[in-house]
Amino acid sequence: MQTISDLCEGFFENRGSKFFSFLLPITQFDQRFLELRKSHSKATHFVYATRKKEIQIIESFSDDGEPKGSSGVPTLNVIRGENLIDVGLIIVRYFGGTLLGVGGLVRAYTQSAQDVIQVAKEKNLLLPYEEIMTYSFVFSYSSLNQVQYWIDRLEINILKKTFHYDRVEIEFSSTKEKKQQLSEFCLAKFGFC
Repeated sequence: MQTISDLCEGFFENRGSKFFSFLLPITQFDQRFLELRKSHSKATHFVYATRKKEIQIIESFSDDGEPKGSSGVPTLNVIRGENLIDVGLIIVRYFGGTLLGVGGLVRAYTQSAQDVIQVAKEKNLLLPYEEIMTYSFVFSYSSLNQVQYWIDRLEINILKKTFHYDRVEIEFSSTKEKKQQLSEFCLAKFGFC
């Protein structure tokens, strides 16, 4: 599986219709979608597909007024075929005056999705997907500064810190590899992990 590190843009034109495609990390999807609606206010369709991993893979798509099954599903199928995860793909269409028909729309949206993914490959924006899990550690107050230093150094995302009368508890999200590195540090320095 792969994911994308940053926004990537593509463009495809077919019989007068213009298709602007945007492949981006799922964390940026909602905000970018709203921005595209504003910046492309004269566009006729905002088709999208998303694919993310939580406990299981969750997928979504929208045809946004295009004939059912002609745009969102083909876009999602390209993402699936490339085995991308934690990504969103938005395709903004400006109607060019010529009807493409359902088959033509399937081909156009598929091509738009493939083109932006190819651009992402050429720009080296695709990288191996690392699953993010939630973990928790409990440690003494005297360890807090050193543990915090390693958390910052490993770029681990703290979700919650709880200060009890005799200990600190942190809940964080990270890859298994980073969690293991933090565990090894804590075990070597403090005798716990």
